[in-house]
Order: sequence, then C-alpha cells, then structure tokens
Amino acid sequence: MRTINYLQTKPSSRYDKFDTSQDGNKNTKFADLIIDGKSLYQMLKKYDLVPSLGWGSEDHQRQVIDFFLLKKQHEYLYYRYPILVCPWCGDEECGFISVKIDREEDVVIWKDFKLEHENKPINIGPYYFNWVDYERVINDTFGTAGI
Repeated sequence: MRTINYLQTKPSSRYDKFDTSQDGNKNTKFADLIIDGKSLYQMLKKYDLVPSLGWGSEDHQRQVIDFFLLKKQHEYLYYRYPILVCPWCGDEECGFISVKIDREEDVVIWKDFKLEHENKPINIGPYYFNWVDYERVINDTFGTAGI
C-alpha cells in the first residue's frame, strides 16, 4: 500500500527580500509546490530553476495546467512535463527538470524526475496525490504571480 502525499501551493519568489543575490537578477514569482510540507523549489534549488506553474502569460499558464492535469501531452516529452524551468524566461531550451506524470484511477503519480538535456535522474519521489485534491490545487495556481 502506498502513502498518499499532500500537495499544496503557495506564492513564492526566487529570492527573499534580504537576499543580496537578487541584485541584478530576475526575482521571478511563481506557485511553489509544497509536498508534505516541503517546498519542491527549495529541495531542488541547487539547479537554479523555478516551478513552471503560476507565472507567465495567461495562455502559457493554461497550457502548463493542462499538462499537469493530463489534458494535453507535451509536444516532444509526451507524458513527461517541465516542472521546474528557467527563472528568466521559462524556455525549455535553457534547461529544465521534468517529471513523469501518470494517473491510476483516483491517484496521480509524479515519478522519474530528470534534469533534461543531460537526461540525469534526480533522486526524489515518487509522490502520490489524490486526484480530486490534486486537480483543485493545480487549477488554483492560475494567476499566482499575476498575468
């Protein structure tokens, strides 16, 4: 029997207000993914990427939400989706971390996290979420950082 993880989001930014690293850098605001009380952004901060949810144009945000809700396949990753992206532009060409997302009945599974372009596995997960809660949380990321 697998443990169901608890997913929530909160508005966050790349730097806190006292961080001297933000001088001259883009302080991207995004929807941080919190899994069982732990920030995915903080867990993977060493890669200097930010969560793909909650920021960018309205069309971009809707596309990312559709990916995470499995309404749309990624153009070339299929059932893998960019979960952390470039904090400057969000473009996948700059590098990103992907996750494989599956749904088995009322459970969503995030597994096989990879640093793309290097195809390097990242040793976190898998995570299991209740579909009803997951769907609500993902939809609620829309507009987190403004449009």
